[in-house]
Amino acid sequence: QVRLVESGGGLVQAGGSLRLSCAASGLSISTVSMGWFRQAPGKEREFVAGIRFNAGSTWYEEPVKGRFTISEDDRENTVYLQMNSLKPEDTAVYYCNRVGLSGSKSPVYDYWGQGTQVTVSS
Repeated sequence: QVRLVESGGGLVQAGGSLRLSCAASGLSISTVSMGWFRQAPGKEREFVAGIRFNAGSTWYEEPVKGRFTISEDDRENTVYLQMNSLKPEDTAVYYCNRVGLSGSKSPVYDYWGQGTQVTVSS
């Protein structure tokens, strides 16, 4: 059974940084592509960043390009999202999920973890 546990969120001022973690069990992230998603209040959940298995390639939505970096540690079976130069519009609950082929922005699982709240104050 797949389980995804997100952590690392918090309250930060604009311009600050946070590093999110997604600990996976029930799947090996070294064999699948993974992604980060976020959902702001009153909005649909949206794709943020993806990473191909074995960290072969990464892809990002335009609003976070150059500020966010997705990475993974296959030994820890954990995916990370380093977020720099945070903006108030980055405020959301952040989730991870498996994604399809390289470049995909669609989640594979209907299951979602509890997410981690990121709040950026102006």
